[in-house]
Amino acid sequence: MGRDLQLRAATAEDLEWIHELRHRVYARELGQHAPDPSGRLYDGLDGGNVYLVAARGAARIGFVSLTPPWLGRYALDKYLTRGELPLLDEGDLFEVRILTVEPRWRATAAAPLLMYAALRWIAARGGRRVVAMGRTELLTMYRAAGLRPVGRTVHSGALTFEVLTGGVTELTEVTLDRYRTTLERLRSAVDWRLDAAFFPRPDGCEHGGASFTAVGTDFRSLHRRRQVVAADVLDAWFPPAPGVRAVLAEDPAWAARTSPPAGAEGLLAEIATARALPAEALAVGAGSSDLIFRAFGRWLTPDSRVLLTDPGYGEYAHVTERVIGCRVDRFRLRRDDGWRIDPDRLSAAVGSGRYDLVVVVNPNNPTGRHAPAQELRSVIAAAPARTRWWVDEAYLGYVDLAESLAGLATVDPRVVVCSSLSKMYALSGMRAAYLVAEPATAGRLRRWTPPWPVSLPAQLAAVAALRDPAYYGDRWLRTHALRRQLAADLAELDESIAVDEAVANFLTVTLPSGGPSAAQLVNECRRHDVYLRDLSPLSPEYQGRTVRIAVKDTDENARIVAACRAALDALRPRTVPLVPMSEGVPAAGAAG
Repeated sequence: MGRDLQLRAATAEDLEWIHELRHRVYARELGQHAPDPSGRLYDGLDGGNVYLVAARGAARIGFVSLTPPWLGRYALDKYLTRGELPLLDEGDLFEVRILTVEPRWRATAAAPLLMYAALRWIAARGGRRVVAMGRTELLTMYRAAGLRPVGRTVHSGALTFEVLTGGVTELTEVTLDRYRTTLERLRSAVDWRLDAAFFPRPDGCEHGGASFTAVGTDFRSLHRRRQVVAADVLDAWFPPAPGVRAVLAEDPAWAARTSPPAGAEGLLAEIATARALPAEALAVGAGSSDLIFRAFGRWLTPDSRVLLTDPGYGEYAHVTERVIGCRVDRFRLRRDDGWRIDPDRLSAAVGSGRYDLVVVVNPNNPTGRHAPAQELRSVIAAAPARTRWWVDEAYLGYVDLAESLAGLATVDPRVVVCSSLSKMYALSGMRAAYLVAEPATAGRLRRWTPPWPVSLPAQLAAVAALRDPAYYGDRWLRTHALRRQLAADLAELDESIAVDEAVANFLTVTLPSGGPSAAQLVNECRRHDVYLRDLSPLSPEYQGRTVRIAVKDTDENARIVAACRAALDALRPRTVPLVPMSEGVPAAGAAG
């Protein structure tokens, strides 16, 4: 396979070949289906799945079929009920089907490459688990690839299949371990036309911040910051308060060379005063992530069970699943419910008593929805005594600081509130945050905090910021006005897109099914130095179609709208051939 090898979502021109190859393999070669006079093989799922195709020049090599959870049905539904196979009800499950390669290419790396492409495509849409049907006689091969039987066997025509499953992350790691050299060689040889990165991020955590790559992470081209619209991260559009700028400018050389108070005592005292909280109930850190890693690392083990909202801030899934290795369940938020947390449904989920920790981001990122404090208080009050609650209030200032559960956290040992000073106070570069907990809990975390956890410039800036609530209150109100105007301008671009502005300093844009993907829109906007956030990897609930856009100032918001308009115009002519149209039969060439 040479440099003309291409990986792509199936085009309309690919479909005839796919249906013809399926007939050759599964009707004539394997005898799984009766031959059809048309020489083509179709099934009832055609029209809802996704095909990925490998081709070399004009010659098509092979394909794999993917069925996403938002289709609402799988090929396996024809063989097993949901009661017999409960994993089909999981919201992040993708079915991988009929990985099929032309006979002359079966001795090459085509099949592993297609399977790897399927895993990357699924991960880029928030998929966490796959299910497949594998021919029983090839079970050893499937096990070696990282798939494992679930104890169910099905029959189709002359063939017998095992139902197999595996985690997307784990299967990707197995594939990389076995084929890394081949994949690294192919990376420069393959025309990779999928809207997913060829390799996963080394740290495994999906964050925004690609905009800083455009500026230059080596800091040699900082002038680029004036050209790039960094709407992929939720940094404030406004500058810090005048007092913050003054204290940082007064003697920057001294602030840079001087060690700060070791325990951030002055910052703790200022937070206590500003929030009317006892200082002994506080602990500080270099941003929320510092506190998350420190606290969760003390409280949780691989035996712990955690409940996360989905969609939700990706840091929590990263820390609990990939760093600590906890058993994580998802409390699924629904677009049809306006992404709101249903308190009755949450109470029912938590009431079993199996969770060591429940994480609630309020207002939620990335949905932007706020759950009223009284509703959460009621849910927490009724929850089992063994369950700890972590409430992230990083964006609460955009709603009302009176909605904080910090007061509850000071007296209820089950509750911890985390609040960042980054986003609401325009201090993202400073890295300062605090948590509120019952004093004994806070004290234990302070003992596990290294000295000088927050730099001196950050302490100076945070204290000055907390002393100017009027400035920030005005900026938060202005943010709402900017968001409303940005939402209105984006909605006018195309009547088929859905704009959801919610309550915080960002909004989301959802593209119609059958149109360009979120990743395509994001990539096209980057041509105009406008950076948006593709939410697809966070959750299958977004179906690969939703982007998050941070609210910026008037001029930058205008650039965002212009870039989106140009991107939609550029993508529109390519929409039809880029969107796969059909699905396949539940069989297996390499993995069913």
